[in-house]
Amino acid sequence: MEVFDLALIWAFIIGFGIIMYVLMDGFDLGIGILFPFAPSEEDRDTMMNSVAPVWDGNETWLVLGGAGLLAAFPMVYSIILPAMYIGVFLMLAGLIFRGVAFEFRFKARSSRYLWNWSFAGGSTIATFAQGAVVGAYIQGFNTVDGVYVGGALDWLTPFTVLTGLGTLAGYALLGSTWLILKTEGRLQDWAYRITTPLLFTVLVVFGIISVWTPFVDNFVWERWFSNLGVIWILPAITLLCAFQIWRSVRNRFEGMPFVATMGLFITTYLGLIVSRWPYVVPPNYTLWDAASAPEAQLFLLLGLLFVIPIILVYTAWTYWVFRGKVRAGEGYH
Repeated sequence: MEVFDLALIWAFIIGFGIIMYVLMDGFDLGIGILFPFAPSEEDRDTMMNSVAPVWDGNETWLVLGGAGLLAAFPMVYSIILPAMYIGVFLMLAGLIFRGVAFEFRFKARSSRYLWNWSFAGGSTIATFAQGAVVGAYIQGFNTVDGVYVGGALDWLTPFTVLTGLGTLAGYALLGSTWLILKTEGRLQDWAYRITTPLLFTVLVVFGIISVWTPFVDNFVWERWFSNLGVIWILPAITLLCAFQIWRSVRNRFEGMPFVATMGLFITTYLGLIVSRWPYVVPPNYTLWDAASAPEAQLFLLLGLLFVIPIILVYTAWTYWVFRGKVRAGEGYH
């Protein structure tokens, strides 16, 4: 099998792993972002209990995507990590803080407020860092002969700050629609109330990013405006998903707001891929330039083909076992 074919397969697997992580870990990061604004401490218990059985399994997809990226496209690591050391460190630190808070908050008494802030702060920092990394990817990286030659803070620009804020709003929207699906009573009513303002915030921020993005790089401009009949289907589907969220909340549907929000994220993600394809280290290196040796790709791919079905099965089983509403006083812990 040629490296051309293997690179495409690996790009699909890694892309699938990343979108699975965004969808499945996005809502529990969103729960953390919303944590300080919950109506009561009892509601915070319910919010955390709604994601406690699944949050650590959701992060499996982050490990899968990261490990696959290192194995299949080592150039991505050699360029993007030096460019994004601070951003990646902030993301990992945030994930660590929120992970520790999951384990300690339910057992704490006088120090519970500290774990509340650890959970909320870790979720917020990790989410913002993820959004900033995406913004830096859209901007591209300053390289010479396959080596990053930019500064340590080149990733932090007004554009990446905006993408970070947009990701915060988007994950918060995922969190609120998850609460509509999984809770009831006062907490569910609160989730219904905040979902529409969060939706409009996401649309405004994503709209600004969409207008700004073509001006960041001429390649994106050409890709968008030379394929009007194809690429612009994605924004149309995004707006359709947004309308469905608004309509579902207005009619107090429980499952559809979450499903439509996932659809909104999928179309946005596909729009990002289409805008930059086939560059994995923009603006200079395609996925074939960055690919590892064909033998290494094939060897690791054979193992991954056994692992992915197992991950999908136990993930589906976990969500099935913990299906239904999470009520006050009940939970995984």
